[in-house]
Amino acid sequence: MSDREAMLERLAELEAEHANAVSGGGEKYVDRHRKRGKLLPRERIELLIDEDSPFLELSPLAAWGTDYAVGGSVVTGIGVVESVECMIVANDPTVRGGASNPWTLKKCLRAAQIARENRLPTINLVESGGADLPSQKEIFIPGGELFRNLTRASAAGCPTIALVFGNSTAGGAYVPGMSDYVVMVKERAKVFLGGPPLVKMATGEESDDESLGGGEMHARTSGLADYLAVDEHDALRIGRRIVARLNWRKLGPAPASSYADPLLDPDGLLDVVPTDLKVPFDPREVILRLVDGDDPAFDEFKPLYGTSLVTGWARLHGYPIGILANAQGVLFSEESQKAAQFIQLANQSDIPLLFLHNTTGYMVGAEYEQRGIIKHGSLMINAVSNSRVPHLSVIMGASYGAGNYGMCGRAYDPRFLFTWPNAKSAVMGPEQLAGVLSIVAREASKAKGQEYDEAGDKQMRAYVEQQIESESLAFFLSGRLYDDGVIDPRDTRTVLGLCLSVTHNAPVEGAEGFGVFRM
Repeated sequence: MSDREAMLERLAELEAEHANAVSGGGEKYVDRHRKRGKLLPRERIELLIDEDSPFLELSPLAAWGTDYAVGGSVVTGIGVVESVECMIVANDPTVRGGASNPWTLKKCLRAAQIARENRLPTINLVESGGADLPSQKEIFIPGGELFRNLTRASAAGCPTIALVFGNSTAGGAYVPGMSDYVVMVKERAKVFLGGPPLVKMATGEESDDESLGGGEMHARTSGLADYLAVDEHDALRIGRRIVARLNWRKLGPAPASSYADPLLDPDGLLDVVPTDLKVPFDPREVILRLVDGDDPAFDEFKPLYGTSLVTGWARLHGYPIGILANAQGVLFSEESQKAAQFIQLANQSDIPLLFLHNTTGYMVGAEYEQRGIIKHGSLMINAVSNSRVPHLSVIMGASYGAGNYGMCGRAYDPRFLFTWPNAKSAVMGPEQLAGVLSIVAREASKAKGQEYDEAGDKQMRAYVEQQIESESLAFFLSGRLYDDGVIDPRDTRTVLGLCLSVTHNAPVEGAEGFGVFRM
């Protein structure tokens, strides 16, 4: 099988998983939702955003490989509303009534982080029965951060808007309660801390949904609703008008007014990465399919030094960008020092950074330890940690060990991180990890004077290799929100262009200090 065929096979698997997420709670619950005259969450989003504009969905595979529905019962992403880039969060009421489970919480918290870091208005499309009660122990206490984030966003001047289409009960009532603008759909929206059964149990009072929390009551009596919509389409229209009146302005510099398409066809990205991730490839083949095809398209920095890491300057959809891309997999002292200097230069010039991962980590061995690989690897990680320009990361192939850290993996807070479907990430490769455990066990037996169980060792190694392999795959990692989505390599330029545009809602400013570098 060719590399292209292997990638296309993985993309077919990705499409199937996305279809699973889009199906929500399944045909039965989708049909029931439609019979009530309601729109599905992605239909609401499509009507909310500008016509023919893109919607960058985030974490669509959340909860993959768990007992919860793929997607986490919520849709999150960035869409353009009245020419303003907004974070959009839409409950999926076809999945257990839109109830929030632990993956819903993780996904919503990640969306709030992206909105905060990139200074985006947030629009919540609300229809949720509140917490998924069987999992309350995992979501009740940390879930309070959702409401804290809403109030802090407002205080930071990032507007928050709630369009309420159905239930917004119990803790969920605080979503409209803490939003700057609230739109409720007449005869559909229900916002109350306790529904009629709970009120009956707590106080003995007889009540109904409308008097407790109906849209009309909140518009006329409580004042919680700022706008009363006649139906869902009207609520979305009102939401668009609210955004149009925000007087929103980006604070980052604008991109170049014109730019050229890449020098190489992005379709060729399907051929670049080998099926066997141990086989190195030239990242320039990727870079020239992503960046603007200006003359020159890519100004390489230190091309003759630390050659297993390619660094250089380019533009992407008109935005200046610095690129760090792994070439031969292993990071040595030279690559680490080169990276640290390059990151400092990007911060000095207020230029965002793009990290293209394909690394097995930092080099090990007596020679390299003596030459200072720990100091130099730490130098690179220090630079990444304290850099203040926006970081974007794409895991193209392998991303193992501390190489994941030095290349701005999830723990180092890139503004966005995406994965190609063939990618793998773990503390080390499956064979290496199983081999290390085998050596440790063998030495332990020897120290005790016991004969080593070779048959058991073989079984252990096979089991560990299989486990680590499965836990390092792209779908597994994306399911746990260790990225913001698995993407088709051919879409990488478009996705990165959208992300760069989003990051420029906030000022783009480099760090003024990096702490102590051990030389």
